[in-house]
Amino acid sequence: MDIARFERKSEFEWQIKPFGRMQVPGVIFASEALLREMDAKVAEQVTNVAMLPGIVEASFAMPDAHWGYGFPIGGVAAFDPDHGGVVSAGGVGFDISCGVRTLHTGLQLKDIESLKTRLADALYHSIPAGLGSTGAIRLDAAKMDAMLRGGARWAIEQGFGEAADLERIEEGGCMRGADPSQVSEQAKKRQHDEMGTLGSGNHYLEVQQVTEVYAADIAAAYGLKPGDVVVSIHCGSRGLGHQIGTEFLRQMVIAAPGYGIELPDRELACAPIHSPLGQNYLGAMRAGINCALANRQILTYLTRQVFSRLLPQSRLPLLYDVSHNTCKLETHTVDGQPKKLFVHRKGATRAFGPGHPDLPAALREAGQPVLIGGSMGTASYILAGTRASMQRAFGSACHGSGRAMSRHQALRNWNGRHVVDELARRGTLIRSPSSRGVAEEAPGAYKDVSEVVNSAEHAGLARKVARLEPIICIKG
Repeated sequence: MDIARFERKSEFEWQIKPFGRMQVPGVIFASEALLREMDAKVAEQVTNVAMLPGIVEASFAMPDAHWGYGFPIGGVAAFDPDHGGVVSAGGVGFDISCGVRTLHTGLQLKDIESLKTRLADALYHSIPAGLGSTGAIRLDAAKMDAMLRGGARWAIEQGFGEAADLERIEEGGCMRGADPSQVSEQAKKRQHDEMGTLGSGNHYLEVQQVTEVYAADIAAAYGLKPGDVVVSIHCGSRGLGHQIGTEFLRQMVIAAPGYGIELPDRELACAPIHSPLGQNYLGAMRAGINCALANRQILTYLTRQVFSRLLPQSRLPLLYDVSHNTCKLETHTVDGQPKKLFVHRKGATRAFGPGHPDLPAALREAGQPVLIGGSMGTASYILAGTRASMQRAFGSACHGSGRAMSRHQALRNWNGRHVVDELARRGTLIRSPSSRGVAEEAPGAYKDVSEVVNSAEHAGLARKVARLEPIICIKG
């Protein structure tokens, strides 16, 4: 990317001053090296988002930002419902509430070393993964609507987990305001047998080891220490979320002129928050969030079953669960005053600081865990929201490493079998139903996650707490 178009505000903050129809600046948080490597479309999309009605403060992009549908992936934007603010399906994304949850195991690497291959195989056979993967759960119409209203709470009521899990999930495991009646029958049909499945793409279940701790006080509050084995699950709302996004984007494109909205890009289709279409989308999108929360809860149950069979001494309490494709009504300080805003995070993670009332009591003084997934075979990180980060981008941080090349480019550069063999030589066991999928998700197809995380920390978005290295990866 040509960085001449940016004004450098600090070593890790770059600004595009408003021009044309932009209502606010565009801001990208990144090192100079990461910014130069970004596709020029990222700056174009950040600029376009800054033109949307009712946007507040700035159109932001995280250090892992890359080109997406309408909004950049890694994009954050907040809209004022009292001043013509909009909600955009493209600002949430197709995989609604895709997110990460991390579980403690109470184990060290030495405890699983002799069982590593058996554990990898057992997880692979118990966790449905891959394109079109289906699970053992079948939801009729009544159960589907109950799941879409109840999220992880519904899953636990069905026996898929423990009530204690809910305190460690955003929204207490259930997104309020969900309206299953706004979810089409086609979307529900697609989800009929996909509960408790990872799906494909960059989704995974990983057994990981804590290899480094950076903030001992916060790590202690999170229950993490060097050598600990944890499990991280990355997935979302599967076919249901994709269908919701597809259908509402189409409706919003058609309706925009009637609302007097001139779209800078059709992919930024949106509707006024207070309009019937805006409210219908919010009801459906919140149901999609609950679908993802229920899905990760069921996957947690399946994971716990495997560990209890092979490692009965293990316990898998939940550290935290965060989503990174959402739009939520939150209170933030704007011009010195608290203001209720609809915050879109697309490929960006909430990063609330210490003392925030939405955080569980046990974690409140440490700040919210920010779970950053790496690419297959590379490190992941746990960060923490800080008081300063609440002022940077509406309490938001990056969500992963971010793609450096397309899946088609990756296929030209890597062979799936070779990737699996190379990672095995490095001590990471990969299990996947798709050699093509492994090649598409090769570690080299992604940005350097350590540089992304360092940029996030230096930009004041969140604080580094721990580094996790993969031991086993179940890949879609």
